[in-house]
Amino acid sequence: MHRRELLPLLYGAATLPLLHSMDVVAATLGAEIRIGLTPVFLDDQLDFLKKLRGYLTNRLEVPVSFAQRGSYREIVELIRTEKIDLAWLCGYPYVRFKREMKLLAVPLYHGNPLYQSYLIVPASDTKTATLLDLGGKMFAYSDPDSNSGYLYPQYQLLRAGENPASFFSRTFFTWGHRKVIEAVGVGLAQGGAVDGYVWDMLASVHPELTAATRIVSRSPEMGYPPFVARAKIPDDVFRKLRNVLLSMRLDAEGARLLKILNLDGFIEGNDQLFDGIAVMARAVAKSRQ
Repeated sequence: MHRRELLPLLYGAATLPLLHSMDVVAATLGAEIRIGLTPVFLDDQLDFLKKLRGYLTNRLEVPVSFAQRGSYREIVELIRTEKIDLAWLCGYPYVRFKREMKLLAVPLYHGNPLYQSYLIVPASDTKTATLLDLGGKMFAYSDPDSNSGYLYPQYQLLRAGENPASFFSRTFFTWGHRKVIEAVGVGLAQGGAVDGYVWDMLASVHPELTAATRIVSRSPEMGYPPFVARAKIPDDVFRKLRNVLLSMRLDAEGARLLKILNLDGFIEGNDQLFDGIAVMARAVAKSRQ
């Protein structure tokens, strides 16, 4: 799927808890739990989402539905207006709007709540060594609200004294990390920024896609895209939702779903995980004033 892209489910799914009774949950949240998702990168995403929905519904004893949208911005708007209950978001929109949502849990990837942005070029390009070597060329971003697929390269250009708006000959958004990889792989762009988790996942299941690209550099590790809840979700429900996520790796069905996503589980997390992203977001915002 940027976490992304599901990227992660990519970018956003969630899980829920066993409440005392169906009546209690229904009275608090309504007829169902609504989860916001951006485009998924799994080939069998429909089957996966069906299994995930069943898993969550069984533990919550209330129906679960997914609201799929094509961009982070749409999902952010849904959770800010409380039209959905949960979402799997990128760290960039989270640090911008965290006063309007609650941090529920952060996935563990390779044992840590961290991931990286990859700068990629076509595999045939053996000369590009840094982002600055791509000046005047075509560049692919994933989403204007993506940390790894947009914010990080923008920040790197600013730090180098370059103007991100004019550095490349042209830029475009693919609206998915997998699509960035595909665009760079077939030469539609001479470079691109992508969620490292998605690139790694595709390298294991679709090596022909990633083999058409080359990783030029990897960013420092940053806070992994988190699960968030709507701002006014009741505290008791929030705690139960979190408990289901934290315990997901401890039951066989939950562990199988995590394995499909190549995740190790979840932790509560904290805002400090996203401090680096917040610094970049402020710098990029200031440069546009």
